[in-house]
Amino acid sequence: MKECISSVRNRIGALFVKLLANMAARAVALACVALATIVVARTEGAAGVGIYALLRVLPGLLGVVVSCGLPGAIAFFLAGPSRGDRRLPLTIVAMAAVGGGGGLVLWLAATPMLSDHLFDGVSMPLVALAGVTVLTQLFVATAKSCSQGSGDLRGANIVIINEEFMFLPVYGLFLAAGVSGSGVLIVSLLGADLLAIAWGWARLARRGMFRAVERPSIPLSKQIAAYGLRAQIGGIMSLLNLRLDFIILTVLTGPAVLGVYAIASKFAELIKVPGLALTYVLYPQFSSDGRERATAAARRLIPRAGIALAAGVIPLWLMSGWLIPAIYGTAFTSAVTPARIILLGLVLEGVAGVISAYLYGVGRPGLNSCAMGVGLVVCVVLDLLLIPPFGSTGAAAASAATYLTSTFALVACFGWLQRSDSDIPNPRAVATTDPG
Repeated sequence: MKECISSVRNRIGALFVKLLANMAARAVALACVALATIVVARTEGAAGVGIYALLRVLPGLLGVVVSCGLPGAIAFFLAGPSRGDRRLPLTIVAMAAVGGGGGLVLWLAATPMLSDHLFDGVSMPLVALAGVTVLTQLFVATAKSCSQGSGDLRGANIVIINEEFMFLPVYGLFLAAGVSGSGVLIVSLLGADLLAIAWGWARLARRGMFRAVERPSIPLSKQIAAYGLRAQIGGIMSLLNLRLDFIILTVLTGPAVLGVYAIASKFAELIKVPGLALTYVLYPQFSSDGRERATAAARRLIPRAGIALAAGVIPLWLMSGWLIPAIYGTAFTSAVTPARIILLGLVLEGVAGVISAYLYGVGRPGLNSCAMGVGLVVCVVLDLLLIPPFGSTGAAAASAATYLTSTFALVACFGWLQRSDSDIPNPRAVATTDPG
């Protein structure tokens, strides 16, 4: 009995350490984004912040979509039944290259439209150059997922930090030389990605990822792509829920309004850090526990995580009134109200984090995708209805409603699954027989 209790305590302790480490990495990354946003706001104004925000979102989203959700599928294959397949490393690299290259081609084809409607005031050649970050951001995300899947959580956490931190020294060098402007923003983002790629992939190589590798496999790439599409539909929808309002707001109002909204959104999303860490850490744990133990653990964690994160909203809501203007300047005082509205929508983020991990862990990622899909519908409809008359405040209201709707849908899926009498297959067993 004592050994059992000791084992449980050790397990909880290990999970807690992983959770804290991932939260710390995400917090540092967000701090780097906040500092970069401050610097850009001071040098380029609200329009510059809007361009920076778009370039941190749109290329990465395009890369994930074109690569069939590659970053989300990698960890499963590296940690699962295919982990001993030496064709896997170069297959992953080849898929990243093809997906990133395909995304770059699409970006270049859409450059005239992007220049006219999203990047107002940025020359077409610079918009085309920004398309290279589709490729580089995908390779950064791939390195991060390879570290996670190979058991190097420390390496994954460092890549999380590097992909946001590296912009600061590169951009700072240009500013020190007295050079600024949209072109400097784009070149700095590209240079930062290259530095993050170099560090991430060098660490993977040192840890033996490419030892005794075999040439890429087309059948294996099809399996990865098929799994990635099924498992990452919810992730793509979640990303769209998170950042589709950026695109719609830019089209309907312009980069300056987006700059104000980006400040509000980034501030409010501080509360998402522990929620994302919960999903990151609990998902593999639930997967290994099996349905019965995972269900019991989720039931215990949902109210605790929900209360803890809801309590965390209160100080952020109170501090926003003076902290946002103090950090970003009085020109961004109008970001306070949108930030507070978004915070209200994130009050149940702890609940969402646990349930998302549970649904993936028991082999039902489709239910998570359904919940994100419901939120996406609400996001599009309310953005189109509220942004034209209310600008950034309308976008914030739509965002808050999207978060709450997605969480309620997750709760409904969790409840439905508890009432269901059907057997839930072990996701690893299913993947072993049909990994694609």
